Amino acid sequence: YQRRAREAVVSTQSTGILSKLPIGDVATQYFADRDIFCAGRVTQEDLNRTVKACGGTILTTVNDIREADMGQCDLFEEVQIGNDRYNLFTGCPKAKTCTLILRGGAEQFIDETERSLHDAIMIVRRALKNDSIVAGGGAIEMELSKELRNYAKTIHGKEQLLITAYAKALEIIPRQLCDNAGFDATTILNKLRQKHAQGAKWMGMDITSEDIADNFEACVWEPSIVKKNALTAACEACCTILSIDETVKNPNSNYKAPNAMPGM
Repeated sequence: YQRRAREAVVSTQSTGILSKLPIGDVATQYFADRDIFCAGRVTQEDLNRTVKACGGTILTTVNDIREADMGQCDLFEEVQIGNDRYNLFTGCPKAKTCTLILRGGAEQFIDETERSLHDAIMIVRRALKNDSIVAGGGAIEMELSKELRNYAKTIHGKEQLLITAYAKALEIIPRQLCDNAGFDATTILNKLRQKHAQGAKWMGMDITSEDIADNFEACVWEPSIVKKNALTAACEACCTILSIDETVKNPNSNYKAPNAMPGM
């Protein structure tokens, strides 16, 4: 049966075989003698991605293999990158994605780079799915803070204090951006307050010039839904904390056992 299975695969004139199950040494050598690449123990995720990019079908048997079941690509090569070997499929007819290989000197650097790339990709994805955008760099937070401060002046009672505190909390975003970039946060925020008071609602922090700029014209954008979700989550978290009027403390955590008597 194994010999017939190998002959059935060779008869399809394929140049590569991917299998979720392990491929024995005899079969590997048999395919290698006929210039056919084979790889075993391929994960299901990699198989699914390869099928989406190259076409074809994941088969459970080698009997009656049709041409429609076989994927295609312009070039397949095995490349040594660092200490690892990678199988690269290029020129795939149905490919809509690409693979990024991250390399670095330390694992924490790779993890941080991966998180940064993931955040950037998700922001672009959000922007493509939602056509409403606002200026980034703290511009929208400063504009909301200005509007809330003006609105608070029209409110009587203690609600004015709450709205003012909310407006002050929004300035944390541009202040943190300044601290991350090593800028003087006080100077930048004073400039932003002045510009927003004059009606320049898209003025935000410009990290390249260490100053402020019209971030909407500079194409520093963020999807509106991201800002809405952030404000909603922050409000819900704040309401949850304020709704807790009592905390439970375990007295045993502060209990210290008496010292043992000598000789015990």
